[in-house]
Amino acid sequence: MDAKSGVETVPASIGASSTVVGIEPAAAFSILTDLAHLPTWNKKMVRVLALPDRVEPGAEWVVEFAMFGRKWKSRSRVGILDPVAHRFEYRTQTDDGNPSFTEWKWAVEPRGEGCHVNVSWDLHPLTFWRRAFFSRVRAGQLGHNEVPASLAALAAMADREQTSR
Repeated sequence: MDAKSGVETVPASIGASSTVVGIEPAAAFSILTDLAHLPTWNKKMVRVLALPDRVEPGAEWVVEFAMFGRKWKSRSRVGILDPVAHRFEYRTQTDDGNPSFTEWKWAVEPRGEGCHVNVSWDLHPLTFWRRAFFSRVRAGQLGHNEVPASLAALAAMADREQTSR
């Protein structure tokens, strides 16, 4: 249910991706929740504009994205942060008043000498143009390009961290 409108929302698009990373789950979880360094492994993210004092449920941060020759701000709010279970969930939406949002769920699980990083996303387009057009385009971008590229960059960071030890 969308907290602002009280309207039940059903995702228009659901996606998931995962990768194996050669570091301990706690180290991978630390990278995922280090909000100041998100642009180092998410290339569509230009910069971090605002950070919370503490990353905890309810905390918000703002980043700037650049795609298709335009830039926009995106605001995220932590829903779940569980460093023991290595779960991180948050809701993100453009910072322009549009009520559409995406729910992100990250889970890190032990696997051999490293870990398995799982991410899923649920797009909730609440306006006409986002439902009719943008959510399909965005789902394709996320599933085919952006998320796999981010996971590959995350894995490369983990590899560099592992070899520097």
